[in-house]
Amino acid sequence: MNMCTCGKDGRVFLPYDQRTGNESIVYFTRDLSAEGLMKAYEKVDGRMTGHVGVKLHTGEQHGPNIIPRGWVKALLAKDLPEAAIIETNTYYDGDRYTTELHRETLKVNGWTFCPVDIIDEEGTAMLPVTGGKWFDRMSVGSHLLNYDSMLALTHFKGHTQGGFGGSNKNIGIGCADGRVGKAWIHTTPGQPDQWDIAEEEFMERMTESTKATIDHFGEHVTYVNVMRNMSVSCDCEGQAAEPVVTPDVGILSSTDILAIDQACVDIIYAMTAEEHHDMIERIETRHGLRQLSYMKELGMGNDRYVLIDLDNGGVRITAADAAKDLKPFVSGSC
Repeated sequence: MNMCTCGKDGRVFLPYDQRTGNESIVYFTRDLSAEGLMKAYEKVDGRMTGHVGVKLHTGEQHGPNIIPRGWVKALLAKDLPEAAIIETNTYYDGDRYTTELHRETLKVNGWTFCPVDIIDEEGTAMLPVTGGKWFDRMSVGSHLLNYDSMLALTHFKGHTQGGFGGSNKNIGIGCADGRVGKAWIHTTPGQPDQWDIAEEEFMERMTESTKATIDHFGEHVTYVNVMRNMSVSCDCEGQAAEPVVTPDVGILSSTDILAIDQACVDIIYAMTAEEHHDMIERIETRHGLRQLSYMKELGMGNDRYVLIDLDNGGVRITAADAAKDLKPFVSGSC
């Protein structure tokens, strides 16, 4: 595994009172339902113009933890009737490795109510990476260029390689094409280990990939994170995912990618030791907090935020408030 050469330890959580800079707005609701999803999205939808791509992890076949299809169907019907879900093929050999396999998996998982564009089906496009130390360009699915705006609709959870998977992972890995871009992020050329890039270097490469995409869309990108069914495993693992032990929390939305991912991580850290033990272990052992500090270094957003409680008249709350009185996860409860 690659050792950190960046001077930023992705195992160390930075408390809110030690952060500096401006604050962004993050909206929060405990309402884990289609109505809650629409409520959160509609607070940040002002930038969605033209042809909208909804970047969503549609999951391996029969994956148990993905965002419920009915929620997404309701959101698109009400707020984004002309939008398409956008996805890419995977770097690993599985249910979504080729376009043909991917299409079958989409059918199995019920993503049949709207267009689903596998954006690397017809090749790749290069987007510039400004200010990166690993890349000066990133290879993405060529169809990404067909969209004017993007909604990153993210199932927030743990991740085997990244520690946690938020909006940054959804875009950085999810828009990179399955053969070139994902290989650049995960594998040192000539190395036999497909996943040899890890820890801080992996977080930085993934984040630079994200930056290429969000710089391309400019102001026309927004973010919704759903904190539900949070296994320490990514949805890439499908039915093999580790059991969920972290309580469900709610739905967050923002126009700032760093602020929304940081707020989700802060809520995890604000939970009780019993509630967050497994998730924090996963985040810190993978050095996942480097995602946040590197986004800040690259000027991708603010790690300070105003958390707005949509359930209580829009009052400002803290991450600790959002983490209060959580109920233990119960399979099938949402």
